[in-house]
Amino acid sequence: MTQSTRPAITLLLLALTSSAAGQTLIETTTSIGIQNTLQQGSTGGLGSALQSAQTAAQTVQNTQQAAQAAAAALPAVPAPTPFTAAQSAQLVSTQGLLKDGKYPQARAGFEALIAQNYAQPEPHFGLGLSLFALGDFKGANFEFTQLSLLAPDRFEGPYNLGVIATRERRYEDALRLYGSAATLARGRVALTVQRQVLDALAAEQTRAAAYPALVSTLSEIATLAPDDAAVQFRLVQAQTLAGQGAQALPGAYALMQREPSRADVVLLIADIYVAQGLPDRAIRELDAATPRVQAGADRASLLLRKANLLSAGGDTRGAVLAAQAAAAADGRSASTFAKLGEFRVARNDRPGALTAYLNAVKLAPKNAAYRTDLAAVRLTLGQNAQAFADAVAAIRLFPEAATLARAQYVQGIAAYRQGNFAQARAALKSSALRAASADTYFWLGLSHYALKDYAGAATALGESVKLEPSVNARQNLASALLASARYPEAEAILRGLVSDNPKNDESWYLLGVTQRAQRRESEARQALKTAANLGNARAVEALK
Repeated sequence: MTQSTRPAITLLLLALTSSAAGQTLIETTTSIGIQNTLQQGSTGGLGSALQSAQTAAQTVQNTQQAAQAAAAALPAVPAPTPFTAAQSAQLVSTQGLLKDGKYPQARAGFEALIAQNYAQPEPHFGLGLSLFALGDFKGANFEFTQLSLLAPDRFEGPYNLGVIATRERRYEDALRLYGSAATLARGRVALTVQRQVLDALAAEQTRAAAYPALVSTLSEIATLAPDDAAVQFRLVQAQTLAGQGAQALPGAYALMQREPSRADVVLLIADIYVAQGLPDRAIRELDAATPRVQAGADRASLLLRKANLLSAGGDTRGAVLAAQAAAAADGRSASTFAKLGEFRVARNDRPGALTAYLNAVKLAPKNAAYRTDLAAVRLTLGQNAQAFADAVAAIRLFPEAATLARAQYVQGIAAYRQGNFAQARAALKSSALRAASADTYFWLGLSHYALKDYAGAATALGESVKLEPSVNARQNLASALLASARYPEAEAILRGLVSDNPKNDESWYLLGVTQRAQRRESEARQALKTAANLGNARAVEALK
């Protein structure tokens, strides 16, 4: 009801934030998941994602090349002086303090070692970890930078700098640093550590929408963990987002064979077929999988995706039936009932839509969008008082701008129909400021007119005509101009209306009145006679 009925594929990648733990490495627990939802909207989303991915990947490549050139220009780092026996013992002792969480003491110990033997990288590493644990990210950043300079072959420097960059939301820096860390760690450290670094890199590639690069990283992770189904799923998703849907299908089907009841895999396969321009194939895959999926919410997700596809293809009856089945499978899903309401509105089944939206609001009473949709359906059923109350309730939930504008629009029309013209004008004016539309300005003009503010009516109706020059809006604008004594302007609009439709009796009548107001009686009577002959009762009276 509130959205377009054109299909689009939206694949959302979610990256969790990093956290610090461990003695010799700041560990970042990062997981990437893609939730597939078929939204209503433009079909160009996937192509746009691919274009941004290619741009991001090129940016990363350029940044890495620049970093390599800068590193090559740095002076050679002198070989460190070996630790003395006392210094080695002090290092071990200080590392023990760090392991035990005694960070202030560890900081003091590492700083003392650095003062004695600055070129040794290990104290800088330990100090960076201690400062990080103490929340001193600036100090930690400095120490990990020193570690990278003193031990350029160690991945811990750029990796931990990447952790700090992520925390500080310097995401481009984090992407570059994790990329460097992955290169340094590859084949040189334990597989679990390589996996951690690659996971961090994948998280930033996801954030940057660098999908081709993400495919490469996830492929590497999949090689390290060939039995990890979650990684395989992420890889298939990344391939789809990178425009490699056809290449992703073998992996997707392999996942489905391993876990036939996984709804998310089936939804992804359906998304791939839709992206290939094969929505009927997508529907058949959804139909085949639905009997295998036992969980109610999962079954509902498959049925609702089918409903969206059927609606996008113009089969509104099929969409309603599928959405009904989804609601039966998961009676706790407010979003499913809201979609059912949307599909019923598309079939002009307003009583059915009312029931669906009542269920949605009952399940999610704080969802302003659902309550606004309910108010809009009530308005179409002539339930003006209830529509007004629901619109006000939606506004009190502080919705986002588009929903707020729509709720104010419904509130304004409901108020107008109840004769509360000042309230209608205030609500419609606020709605127009947030989301200008021909309809909003039309009702705003009517509200001004009802309050005898003819100049305001003319202004609002003029805006409506600019946005959509409908006959109704033009005719009402002419009436407002006539009431404002702006006769030549009104006459010009009315002449256009009778020219477009010579059988428009109301426009002929208003044209006659306008000409009479300008003391052109002969022309006025001719226009009024035309209106009277077309059955306009007011014109008959005006000729007496």
